[in-house]
Amino acid sequence: MTDKFDTFSGLLRGALGKRLAPADDMPGLFTDDIIFEFPFAPEGLPRRLEGRAALTAHMARLGPLIAFGDLVLEAVYPSGETVVLEFSCTGAGKATGLPYDQHYISVITLRDGRIAHYRDYWNPLTVLSALGGAEAAMAAYAGGA
Repeated sequence: MTDKFDTFSGLLRGALGKRLAPADDMPGLFTDDIIFEFPFAPEGLPRRLEGRAALTAHMARLGPLIAFGDLVLEAVYPSGETVVLEFSCTGAGKATGLPYDQHYISVITLRDGRIAHYRDYWNPLTVLSALGGAEAAMAAYAGGA
């Protein structure tokens, strides 16, 4: 399986299919009390977001930092209300022009057709490099949205 998507919400809709209830926008894919975790996030970037508002604010901060290219869905492993995804993306740090070519493994738990828990595993060195190093990443994220 290799399917390309141009947005994260498109990737989620493609990967989760009928398990996911229809939503008008990306925040609508998540429960109000969503827990979004980044176990490998470097210092200065969040490791845990609680609630849809926190997730929306986080995504608004990423927009000015990274230009995301295609997202490629490589595999989907469903198990009841939990689904594991393997996907990758291309992109670049907007301020640096340095590549952001990332691979992800995401563990998603659904509740009533919405994403209630999302654990996102990715390489922190890739984001640090794209943003120009640890200090630049911390400063850029703190100065976002």
